[in-house]
Amino acid sequence: MRETRLFRGISSLSLDSKGRLSIPVRYRQLLLDLAAGQLILTVDFDRCLLLYPLPVWEDVERQLIQLSSTHSRARALKRLLLGHAEECGMDANGRILLPGPLREFAHLDKRVALVGQGNKFEIWDEQAWHDWRETLLAGSGEDDSEPLPDLDSLAF
Repeated sequence: MRETRLFRGISSLSLDSKGRLSIPVRYRQLLLDLAAGQLILTVDFDRCLLLYPLPVWEDVERQLIQLSSTHSRARALKRLLLGHAEECGMDANGRILLPGPLREFAHLDKRVALVGQGNKFEIWDEQAWHDWRETLLAGSGEDDSEPLPDLDSLAF
């Protein structure tokens, strides 16, 4: 896995009427340098979208493909992330088009939160992000303490 730790912080953004998201200016050059503006969108179990620079996604994709298809959680993860992966390029104005089915999956309408995760971004419906954060802070988040073979070493 490439050590790419570039994306941090939260940006509150709006989708335009065509479902395009304008990448904040502070990330545009990094995405151009790292991936020539080529990005991959996919879904996440938390009903948000994941946005990867293409080279980072390729590393994740290789790891996913190597997971056992006999382990139900690994199989579900492969189906979810690989099955919904969509290529999207940043246009000259720094925008990406979020495909309708992915917007629908994440319940994205107008206001979104772009959440930096080091090597990728999460794209949340802004209210869903606030709700998730408040639930976590209230101490009622999920307990993922049960180890999962092969999944703990993934860097996605």
